Amino acid sequence: MAMAAGRAARLPAARASRWPWGRRLAHAGPAARPRREYDAVVIGAAQRDAPLPRTQAAYLQQAGLQTAVLERRRVLGGAAVTEEIVPGFKFSRASYLLSLLRPQIYAELELQRHGLRVLPRDPYSFTPLLEDGSPPRSLLLGHDAAQTRRQIAQFSQKDAQAYPEYEAFMGGLVSAIDPLLDAPPVDAGALGRGTLLQRLRALRALRPLLRTGLAMGRQLPRYYEVLTAPISKVLDQWFESEPLKATLATDAVIGAMASPRTPGSGYVLLHHVMGALEGRRGAWGYVAGGMGALSQAIASAAAARGAHVFAEKPVSRVLLGPDGRAQGVALQDGTEVRSKVVLSNASPQLTFLELTPQEQLPKDFVQRIRLVDTCSPVTKINVAVDRLPNFLAAPNTRDGRPLPHHQCSIHLNCENTQLLHQAFAEASDGHPSSRPMIELCIPSVLDPGLAPRGCHVVSLFTQYTPPVLAGGRPWDEAARNAYADAVFDCIEAYAPGFKASVIGRDILTPPDLERIFGLPGGNIFHGAMSLDQLYFARPAPSYSGYRSPVPGLYLCGSGAHPGGGVMGAAGRNAARVVLEDFRRL
Repeated sequence: MAMAAGRAARLPAARASRWPWGRRLAHAGPAARPRREYDAVVIGAAQRDAPLPRTQAAYLQQAGLQTAVLERRRVLGGAAVTEEIVPGFKFSRASYLLSLLRPQIYAELELQRHGLRVLPRDPYSFTPLLEDGSPPRSLLLGHDAAQTRRQIAQFSQKDAQAYPEYEAFMGGLVSAIDPLLDAPPVDAGALGRGTLLQRLRALRALRPLLRTGLAMGRQLPRYYEVLTAPISKVLDQWFESEPLKATLATDAVIGAMASPRTPGSGYVLLHHVMGALEGRRGAWGYVAGGMGALSQAIASAAAARGAHVFAEKPVSRVLLGPDGRAQGVALQDGTEVRSKVVLSNASPQLTFLELTPQEQLPKDFVQRIRLVDTCSPVTKINVAVDRLPNFLAAPNTRDGRPLPHHQCSIHLNCENTQLLHQAFAEASDGHPSSRPMIELCIPSVLDPGLAPRGCHVVSLFTQYTPPVLAGGRPWDEAARNAYADAVFDCIEAYAPGFKASVIGRDILTPPDLERIFGLPGGNIFHGAMSLDQLYFARPAPSYSGYRSPVPGLYLCGSGAHPGGGVMGAAGRNAARVVLEDFRRL
């Protein structure tokens, strides 16, 4: 972490959060230490992984399996945590928005009863421009269809008319793909070989795929193009105004080392519009209390069903029996926790290259895991400020109260798609983008308890930053600060006075995201969401159905189908597969 100059220098050192989801916990279950044996052990979030290991724990426990979750960090939640990095300011330090969490999980785990409250945003997207006009123009998108059309019409009447049709078209594709999210992928190899049971499972898994194909119908060729083409090509077919195309393209490249011109970038956009809030497709919102409140609600649901959740219990290896079957885990302190099944919410790389004995894995499988693309362009910067940003394109009122655009995802350096491509090209050569793509969010606008009165927390999701700098230079403190200063200079151009408002900042480059949260390469999805690493091939062909080459060991995090984004689908799907297998044990 680096602190800003001036007032920040007088602040005391950051301390552990006083909030329940940020405080130091020895355990969050009825036992002070893990028992010697459970039915199921979940290698949890902070072993290096995605944020929702307690999802599968809740389902397994509900089905009657005594389940324990073992997490490495003292703060429960993996990447979905609330932490007080600057005294008095509570940050969603890594994950910062919610939309993709499957609706079945909300209902089945009764998350609202366990304290989860989501704050929807309307409007939801704001793109101010740098231009000579006074004031500069901006693009504000929301759920009011008429207002959104008027906003787009500033740039193109044609685009304003096309936008509702575009949304309906994308909504149709999302609805068609939706059944695939809640079921294991088809094991294509098992259809032509394998045991009778494997063939029957593969045939059963075909049903969602067939439903998806039927739902696409005559639109299949156009939907195929969305999934395989560069998003720039897709958007050029729909629209002519650059600010609208660049704003929409951000969802196609966010979290991905990809340009809008990269083939297949359309799927990443689709992944980010698959969610819903309060029945509204594609809506994103803030979790009241920060993302850690979501983790606590799921932990509460798991504990209420009898699961044991432990912090500061790093796993060193998966234990195998004489028959090669997973029999539990060993902790770094030497404690052994036995179980009939082990579920790993850690990344495929950590699970299979570090925790599992290599001699028990097929060589071609190990090679495929080594080759998984985990390159990440993301640097997350958490900022404490003493006032709201004042954008030239939408000036603040005299009383400084939040305006509608302050609750949005605010897109900077998004005047056109060429800017996004140039930012990508610079990072591809090992240099941080000189004009990075910035998504700026201010959750304290809707959740004022996150910051002292009059102050705010600002989340900056920025790209592109290479994991390793040109010439092999590391991301040392000087490099971190130089990049953060460049980001702040960009924001200052859109909102003069921003730099003077900064109290403190927390800079997380790709290596930091890997070190702290265990995201491989800093990748928020545990691996690129490219077509060669999806569905049948996530994490590897013939092992996309959550079962691993080691009997009794399952992968259930973001590196498994259908990927990451605080979705919970992989955990829920994996739990169902485990329960199916457990009945035969």
